[in-house]
Amino acid sequence: MAERSPRQRRSPRPNPTATTFLQRIQAHAPNSAQLPLFVTASILLIFTGVTVTVASLGFILLMPLILISSPIWFPVGSVLLIVSAGFFSACGFGVLSVAGLCWMFRYFRGMHPPGSDRVDYARSRIYDTASHVKDYAIEYGGYLQSKVKDAAPGA
Repeated sequence: MAERSPRQRRSPRPNPTATTFLQRIQAHAPNSAQLPLFVTASILLIFTGVTVTVASLGFILLMPLILISSPIWFPVGSVLLIVSAGFFSACGFGVLSVAGLCWMFRYFRGMHPPGSDRVDYARSRIYDTASHVKDYAIEYGGYLQSKVKDAAPGA
């Protein structure tokens, strides 16, 4: 067999599945359903950058004023923290109380709120335990009274 020289080698056939660079970009371009999402994400990203930039510059420019007035800010911040914590705690306890009262109202009206089956089970367990303790006390009390009569026949 004769070997082919480099000039006689066949050129590679064009691959029908190969695409041009422009076709690849168009394949990854957002469609009409993704376009509003892309625009919204771009706007939010720009706003985030502007916000971070303005906050950083504001912090740098106001730093001398913050340092000079810091003896005032610490006590004011402490008082505001304590007052706001107390306010939010009171509001939270108020909401919790109202929710508990609503649950109890629904439970006693027979509307079976969530968790009422567990309350009923606990109530039956407490009643059963109390009746067992009562029966045991009656039995044991009679035993003690007979022992007392044996120790002191005239009593």
